[in-house]
Amino acid sequence: KQNIISPLEARQIQQHQRNLQLLRIRLHFLSNRREDRLLFDFQNDLAESLGYVNTLRKRASEQLMQSYYRSVKFVSLINEILLKSFQSMIVTTPPVLASIDEYFESRNGYLEAKSASLLQKQPSAIFEAILILQKHPELSGLGANLLRNLQRVKRLVNRDFRQNAHNKKLFIEILSQANGVNHALRAMNRYGILGSYIPAFGKIIGQMQHDLFHVYTVDEHILNVLANLRRFAKPELKHEFPLCSRLFAEFDSPHLLYLAALFHDIAKGRGGDHSELGTADAMRFCKLHHLPKADAELVAWLVFAHLKMSATAQKSDLSDPSVIETFSHFVLNQRRLIALYLLTVADIRGTSPLVWNAWKARLLESLFTATKLALNNQLLYAEQAITARKSEAAEKLKRFGLRTQSYEQLWVKFGANYFIRHESDEIAWHSRLLTPHLNTERPIVRARLSPSGDGIQVMIYSKDQNDLFARICNFFDRMGYSIVEAKIYTTEHAYALDSFIVLDQSGKSVSYSGLLKFIEVELTQKLDKNSPLEAPLRGRISRQVKHMPIMAQVSISQEADNNHHQLEIIANDRPGLLATLAHQFLVHKIELHNAKINTLGSRAEDTFLISAYKRQKLDALRLIALKEALVAEL
Repeated sequence: KQNIISPLEARQIQQHQRNLQLLRIRLHFLSNRREDRLLFDFQNDLAESLGYVNTLRKRASEQLMQSYYRSVKFVSLINEILLKSFQSMIVTTPPVLASIDEYFESRNGYLEAKSASLLQKQPSAIFEAILILQKHPELSGLGANLLRNLQRVKRLVNRDFRQNAHNKKLFIEILSQANGVNHALRAMNRYGILGSYIPAFGKIIGQMQHDLFHVYTVDEHILNVLANLRRFAKPELKHEFPLCSRLFAEFDSPHLLYLAALFHDIAKGRGGDHSELGTADAMRFCKLHHLPKADAELVAWLVFAHLKMSATAQKSDLSDPSVIETFSHFVLNQRRLIALYLLTVADIRGTSPLVWNAWKARLLESLFTATKLALNNQLLYAEQAITARKSEAAEKLKRFGLRTQSYEQLWVKFGANYFIRHESDEIAWHSRLLTPHLNTERPIVRARLSPSGDGIQVMIYSKDQNDLFARICNFFDRMGYSIVEAKIYTTEHAYALDSFIVLDQSGKSVSYSGLLKFIEVELTQKLDKNSPLEAPLRGRISRQVKHMPIMAQVSISQEADNNHHQLEIIANDRPGLLATLAHQFLVHKIELHNAKINTLGSRAEDTFLISAYKRQKLDALRLIALKEALVAEL
C-alpha cells in the first residue's frame, strides 16, 4: 500500500521465503534438532528429500546449494533496495544534489538518474551508470530509485543489447579502467547484469563445486580471481607478491587478464573439459567485441591453459631441464608466460584460504624464472643449466674449504643423471655432508629448514632397500607432517640418495633446532631394516570427504624415452594415504624414482615416476594388477 515494494517484488520475496523455509524445516527434521547450518553432513539427504537427483554434470547436492545461494542472493539484493529506500524516506533535510552529466546526478552521495524512465528508454545507460561509479569514487553506489529501476528493466539486457556496438565498447571500457574494476563487476553480478550480458556466466551463478578444494561458488571464485589480479595493481599491496606486482605493472593490457579470469571457469558444470569449452566462449566473446586478433588469441589461450602452469609446477620435477624446455615450448613467448603466471597465482589463491601456501608460491616462481631463461636461449638451455649447477655447487663447496679432488669421486658415484635432477644448492649440501661417508654402512639422515621457503628439507643416504620409501612415509605420517615433494635417486654404486620436503599441517609452534635433531635421530632408527615395517596409519577422514567424496582416479602412462611409467592419482585425502600407496608399491615390487605430492584442501593429486626393480619395464599384467590394487585401496 505504501508502494515500498512492487507486486512483482512481493511475489519474488514470497517465492524465495518459501524456498528458505522449506530448507530450514527439512534440515531440522533431518538433524533431529534446531540446526540452521547447511553442513556437508546433511546436504545429500536434504537434496534427496527435495527430489534432486545426481546428473552427469551436477550432483544433487550441488543443485540444492545453487537454489539456496540464488535465494540468498535475492534476499541480499532486496535488502539493499529496501534499506536505501527507507534511508531516503526518513531523511528530513533537502537532498544534496550535484549534476554529473546530462543523464545522471549525485543525490546525497548516491548515483541517481535525472529521469525515472532513463533506463527504459536508453538501456545503454545501465553500463554508463557503472562506468560513472568507477570514475567517481566519491559516490557510495547506486541510489534507491536507480537501483529499483535497474531491477525492473534488467530484462532489456538481451540479445539486442549484447549486439549493440556502443554497449560492447562500454563493457570493454569498464574493464579497462584504472580503478574500480573489481567493484564494478561485483556490482553487475549482484544486480543480475553480468549474468544477462554474458549468458554463460549466468548459468554458473550460485553453482557449488564439491571437488574438495573449491570453497566458493563458481561465480564467487571467478570474481575472487579477478580481485586477486586487481591486488597486483595496488602499490600499497606490492609487499604481498613483489614479483606479481612488478610484472602486472609492466603488462600493457590488464583488461585481457580480467577477461581471462571471467572465462577461465565459466564452463564448469556443462560436462566435458571446462577449459576447452571456456576457450570457445572466450574467443566468441572477444570476436563479438572486436578485440584485435592477437588479444583475442591471448585471452582464449589463457582460458585453455589456465591449469597447465600449476599442474607442471606441482606434478613435475622442476630441476629437470627437459621439463622446463617442454613448458617453454608450450608457452612460446614471454608475454604468454607472464600472463599465465599472473592468472595462475590469482586462480590458486581464489580457490580456498587453505590451498595457497609459500610452498606453491615458490614452485610457481621457480617455474616462471626457469622458463623465462629457457625462452631466452631455447637451443642450449639444458646443457647450460647442468654446467651452471656444477659450477655454482663447486663455488659453494670452495667456501667450506672443500677442494675439487675431495668430492670428485663422490660426484662420479652420483652419476650423470644426478645433476639433471638436483639444483646447485642441493648438490653442494649433499656433497659437503656425504664426502666423508661415500660407502657408509649406516643410514645418514640430515634435516634443515628448506632454503627456498616453506618446510623442512630432509636428506636420506643409505644402501638401497625396497621398503625405504614406505618407512619414510610411515615416519612422517606419525609425526603429523605432510610430504610435498620426494626426489628418489639411486647412485651408480646402489645407494639411495633421497630428498624430501615436508610441511607441518598443524600450525603448532615448535623449536626447529630440536625438531631437526629429532628427525635425524628418530628417522635413522626407523630405517633399520632389521626392525619390522609398521602398517600404514589409519586416521579420521574429514567431514567433507565423508559426505562429498570424489571418485578415485588412477592413470598410468609410459614415458617416451625410458622404461619408466608415470602414475597419477586423484583421490580423497586422508591420514596415511601416502604410506598406504608406498605399501602397495612394496607389495607389487615397484621401484619409485620421483614423487610430487599435491594436496588441494581435502583432495590429493599425486604423481609418481615408477618402474620395476632395477629400472626394468613394467609389463601390462603388472600394471593392471597395480592399478586395480590402488583403486581398491583408495
